[in-house]
Amino acid sequence: MRMLLGAVEKLEADETVKVVLVTSSVPGAFCAGADLKERKLMSSSGVREYANSLRSTFSAFEALPISTIAVIEGAALGGGLELALSCDLRICGEDATLGLPETGLAIIPGAGGTQRLPRIVGRSRAKEIIFTGRRCNASEAVMMGLANYCVPAGEAYEKALELAHEITQKGPLGIRMAKKAIDQGMQAADMPSALAVEGECYEQLLNTEDRLEGLAAFAERRKPVYSGK
Repeated sequence: MRMLLGAVEKLEADETVKVVLVTSSVPGAFCAGADLKERKLMSSSGVREYANSLRSTFSAFEALPISTIAVIEGAALGGGLELALSCDLRICGEDATLGLPETGLAIIPGAGGTQRLPRIVGRSRAKEIIFTGRRCNASEAVMMGLANYCVPAGEAYEKALELAHEITQKGPLGIRMAKKAIDQGMQAADMPSALAVEGECYEQLLNTEDRLEGLAAFAERRKPVYSGK
């Protein structure tokens, strides 16, 4: 978690980064969640401190202004799925398994799962997944909107790179403001408030060099060259 938070802090300070892919170096697992043998040895205060660390780190990752993509091959369970939920997009290999099994241990998802999952798949579906603790496969995940794509096993990273390439061709400031408008608008109390968020984000783009470059490139029928200014 310290390493992940350190990576987030580096990304926050690097304005050249446009897209982040989160993947695993361990075959067969994106992230299988907490080590329950270790957890059994921890005190209540230790578990609370760890859960708070997870929650704050995932929130910091979610708050990055750039696009983030989870590359899920194999198991994404418990805190592992909660990490994926903090990403903007999720790409699954067909052998992926996703779930929040915490209620089977008489606890609840404690790193944002109870809040992010219903915002992605809807309240009723999220309650089913969390109440039962059942695991779903990649095809189910796509069907319910939990994942964006299901691809052949081992090809999730390539699909994520393909999406990342598409995103990097767009205006970086536009992507940042689109993410901000969506995320903050979804938290607004009503549609007028949400539309006000959108208006504020749009306003910030009006006097940028990139907006003028986009218009010029369209008129000249060429590919735009965005500078992020």
